[in-house]
Amino acid sequence: MSHPNDEVRQQILQYFYDRNENATSERRKRGSQIKISDIKKELKTKHGLTQSQVMSQLNYLISSEWVKKLTEERTYTTPRGTQQPSIKEWYTITSKGIDKIEGSSSEFMRESPYSHVNITALNSAVQLGNGNVVRESFVGLANELAELQQAIVESDFTEEEKVSSIADIETITDQLAKSAPNKSILRSAWEAITSSKAASLVQTGNAIAKTIEEVDA
Repeated sequence: MSHPNDEVRQQILQYFYDRNENATSERRKRGSQIKISDIKKELKTKHGLTQSQVMSQLNYLISSEWVKKLTEERTYTTPRGTQQPSIKEWYTITSKGIDKIEGSSSEFMRESPYSHVNITALNSAVQLGNGNVVRESFVGLANELAELQQAIVESDFTEEEKVSSIADIETITDQLAKSAPNKSILRSAWEAITSSKAASLVQTGNAIAKTIEEVDA
C-alpha cells in the first residue's frame, strides 16, 4: 500500500524533473533552479497544492536527497552605507531524484553498496525495499528505525538536526547487516538519537531501545 503523501511527492518531484529537462539556464525564468515562491505558485496552478503541502513534502524530498536546496549569500550596501547580508534560496532536483523518475535503465546510476554481493549466499540475510541489507532476526528493528526516520523527515526539525539523527539511524541499520553487530556502536548511535531533538519522537518504552539491548555482540 502506498503512503498517502506519495502522490503529492511524486507531483513535486516530477515538477522539478520537467523543469530540469526543459531548462535553458541554471536560474532565471527557465532555469533548472527555482525559488520557493515560484514553486508554491506553479504547483498550486498545476496541481492545486496548498503551501503547507508543498513545504512539508518538499522538506521530505530534500531530506531524502531527491531535491536539494542551494543557498546564495551576498551583501549589499544600504543608502546609509552599511553592509547587510542577503540570502537567497534555490531548489533543484538531484541526480538521485532524476534516477527515481527515470527508473533503473541508466548506466550512470549510483549503485547500491550491496549491488555486487550475492545476498542469497548469506545466512538469514534479506534486502529491504530501500536497498539496506539486514539479518532476518533484525527486520523488525530495521522497520522500526525506518518509521522513526520517516517521522524525523516529516518533523519541523532544522535540516541540520534531521541529517544528524538520520545519520545515526543509518549507522545502526548498517550494523544490522552483520551476523554479530557491534553493540557499542549500536548503543552509541542510539544514545546520540535519544539525547537529540529526535528523542521527542521516540515513544516511552520504545521497542528499538529494547531490541538494541537484546542484540548479541
